[in-house]
Amino acid sequence: MLADAHSRGVVDVKALLHHSPLFEGLDDAVLDEMLSHFRRETWKQGRQVTGQESGQRFHIILSGRLKMAQINPETGRMVTLFLLQPGDGFDVISLLDGQPDPLIFEARDDLLMLSTPMQEARRWIEQHPAFNRSFLPYLGKQMRTLANLAGDLALHDTETRLARLILRHVHHEQPDQPLRLIHNLSHESLAEMIGSVRVVVNRQLQHWQRDGVVVTRRGELIIKELEALLKKAMHFPHHTPHA
Repeated sequence: MLADAHSRGVVDVKALLHHSPLFEGLDDAVLDEMLSHFRRETWKQGRQVTGQESGQRFHIILSGRLKMAQINPETGRMVTLFLLQPGDGFDVISLLDGQPDPLIFEARDDLLMLSTPMQEARRWIEQHPAFNRSFLPYLGKQMRTLANLAGDLALHDTETRLARLILRHVHHEQPDQPLRLIHNLSHESLAEMIGSVRVVVNRQLQHWQRDGVVVTRRGELIIKELEALLKKAMHFPHHTPHA
């Protein structure tokens, strides 16, 4: 068991999970019982796994980022549905309906995770009301993310979609700091998050840089004129992912 074999590691894991959107608020006894059913799992950066392959286990990310995407096998076009970070879990939909998602999971960094059989994670939902108090808002947040993506793709042009994506990852207090979570993604990766292509995103960022709205340096994107970006996003409120 994880709790027996990695006693010091569990202390670090518990600290992370106590601040994660899925497990915050759980007392130590419940969390220890859950942790006893996990095992550690690592994926190297760049590894891709299908929903069919990963659908038998529920994963919690401890370090690194994971992309959840759909791909058109005929054209190769890809759209990123979620970019997950430490404290996030996947796949929530398969956890609920028992069906594998037609998704691609890609390690954006070297990933350290915990995983447990799906049937074990479903037992938490049935037996731990305290877990549901965090799980249901987390599920709601993911549904809202998908709804926002669908709305952006249907209603807004590329410039607006890119501005809205960036604003979701801006530091509230220090907008001139590197972006949260997406700070070092390639233009191709950013394009996949807004349903576009690399050349279009590259051209738009170059245009904004000439206007002094953003600065790109050493693979990072820095916001210089937040108000200008807000106008381009149609005054979209710049919520950030959980820290």
